[in-house]
Amino acid sequence: MDNLSHVLAGLAIGELIERSLAPEADPHAGRLRRRLLLLTGALGANLPDLDLVLTGLLPAPLGYLLHHRGHTHTIVFALAQALALMLLLWLLWPGARRLLGASRSARIGLCAAALIGLGSHLLLDYLNSYGLHPFYPLDGRWLYGDMVFILEPVFWFAFGLPLVLMVQARWLRLALLALFPLFLAWAWYHAYLHWASAAALAMLLSALLGTRAAMAGRARHPLVAGLALAAVFVGVQGWSSGHGKRVLAAHLQTLDPGSRLLDAALTAFPANPACWTFATVELTGEAGPGAQGEVYRLRRGVLSIAPALLPQAACPAGLNLAVSGGTAAVGMAWQAHTPLARLRARARNCHFAAWLRFARLPHVEQDSAADIRYGNRGENFTSFAFARFAGQPCSSGVPGWSMPREDLLDYASGVPARQ
Repeated sequence: MDNLSHVLAGLAIGELIERSLAPEADPHAGRLRRRLLLLTGALGANLPDLDLVLTGLLPAPLGYLLHHRGHTHTIVFALAQALALMLLLWLLWPGARRLLGASRSARIGLCAAALIGLGSHLLLDYLNSYGLHPFYPLDGRWLYGDMVFILEPVFWFAFGLPLVLMVQARWLRLALLALFPLFLAWAWYHAYLHWASAAALAMLLSALLGTRAAMAGRARHPLVAGLALAAVFVGVQGWSSGHGKRVLAAHLQTLDPGSRLLDAALTAFPANPACWTFATVELTGEAGPGAQGEVYRLRRGVLSIAPALLPQAACPAGLNLAVSGGTAAVGMAWQAHTPLARLRARARNCHFAAWLRFARLPHVEQDSAADIRYGNRGENFTSFAFARFAGQPCSSGVPGWSMPREDLLDYASGVPARQ
């Protein structure tokens, strides 16, 4: 998830915890506690992304693919990060240290803000198709939510609007509020949002503006409403994603009854539970020599789960793919067949085997490979050039994540010791 969503979620968590605790007897201590909890929530909600400093441990693109959303995005390391964050605040902030020594509620609030803030980061990152492996080292498998677009404006409104309404300086509050309708106008003009999505967010903006008076005191319901709205939105997206995968599987079965769908990665359009882009991998004997299962097929396209109301061709053009034909529900933009023998032969190279610890939908050509969740080779940050690693010794420090596509390989999971 984008860091703006993480910041806003962390601030909302810190403010909600602050308003749920009994007030401090000393007004100065109360103001200090609020600053402490807001800062702790915001830092905790972003701390796991410090794993970006580890990307230099492996050559590109492996460093980013294997170390971002890596160890710092696991439950075990999240607990360690929460303890480290609280310790740093204790050591580096004398005023907070005195407050924590004197106030039990401040200590409770600090622990809650750190733990829930860290947890919110893992939860939000789980929601999209990039995935994470939160239960490592007990389980190295990637988990993918396939529910929410990585830049989701519903979260910006649900978390951000109640926070903006708390701003005391009128000029600053109005300036920040103006950003919301300006974003809606920009997003609709550039076809980033469907007009119905923009209208729904505008209604949310109007509804939350009516809670301004409540935010002046210690009322919690605007913050609770925003967090509840985000939770309901995630629930709707989760149902839509599951339904979309069933629709997509049925459609692919009609195209090729002999194929077997192994995985479907869905990415939602922003604030739009009807429109999705998809990438799939199927086992098939079509378009390749030999028996069934010697070739696998990759596809990319656009899906609508409500084609009667919003056919896939009418999904927002700013994020739509160039599809050819199809139905009102499913449009295909690209497909390719890859011999399993090519994938398996390349997987004997330790560098490519490391790359396969990330790749969910690997498209393997003669000179390169890419995970087609993120587009074709020329536009894809996952692109792996075989020539770059030719003759290079195997890299150390490759994390032990499971290979998402072990089902396509003919050997047990693990990085080969030799090229």
